[in-house]
Amino acid sequence: MAKGYVIARAILTNPSAWSAYAEKATEAAVLYGGTYLVRGGRSEVVEGEGRARNIVAEFESFEKARAYANSIEYEQARKLRENAGIIDIVVVEGADLA
Repeated sequence: MAKGYVIARAILTNPSAWSAYAEKATEAAVLYGGTYLVRGGRSEVVEGEGRARNIVAEFESFEKARAYANSIEYEQARKLRENAGIIDIVVVEGADLA
C-alpha cells in the first residue's frame, strides 16, 4: 500500500508563535502515526517559487495523512499558528512501488 504524505511550504512571520504550533502539530502527527522526513533544514529553489520553510511528514497511508490534517488535534495546533506565518499544505499519496 502506498504511504501518505503531508507536505507544507511556509513563510514564518512570528517564530515564537510558530514554535508553539509546531510542538502541537508534532503531538498530533504522532497520534496518527506520522514521522517527519523534512522539517526546515537547508533548501534551494532550483525552479519556480520557493518558501523558506518546507515540511514533509510521512504516514502509513493517504487516509491516515488526511485524518491527521483534518483532526481535532491538528485543529488545536492550527489555532496557535494564526498570525505566525503563511502556509500551503497538501496531502498526497506516495507512489505504490510494490
